[in-house]
Amino acid sequence: MNIGQAADASGVSAKMIRYYEQIGLIRPPTRTDSNYRVYGSDEVHVLRFIRRSRTLGFSIEETSALLALWQDKTRASGEVRDIASEHISALETKIAELESMVGTLKHLVHCCQGDNRPDCPILDDLAGTHSKTKGH
Repeated sequence: MNIGQAADASGVSAKMIRYYEQIGLIRPPTRTDSNYRVYGSDEVHVLRFIRRSRTLGFSIEETSALLALWQDKTRASGEVRDIASEHISALETKIAELESMVGTLKHLVHCCQGDNRPDCPILDDLAGTHSKTKGH
């Protein structure tokens, strides 16, 4: 199948397939005499693995490590678990940061009168002057 068909079958865009090939995440596929890429079911399976990994938020580096472990049938599952556990920790940190941002923004929106006056605690906070929202 060509790159468009592989993209459709895997859910990974042709542009991303080319990028993954360029950075070495996937092996270059065989090519026709006309230099078109040719993909088989094995390559599509790898692309689906990558798509799922990226959907779960794994970085390119983590995805590369997981892909290598997936392809190594003698791997220790503990290595996979370690990568996933570290990723969970990073996600939990990011969630806490996002929840903090939401809390701050909710407070600023609550403090904003939302009327025709130019006073705006949201803009004051962004500018670092937060005159009406200090202490929160």
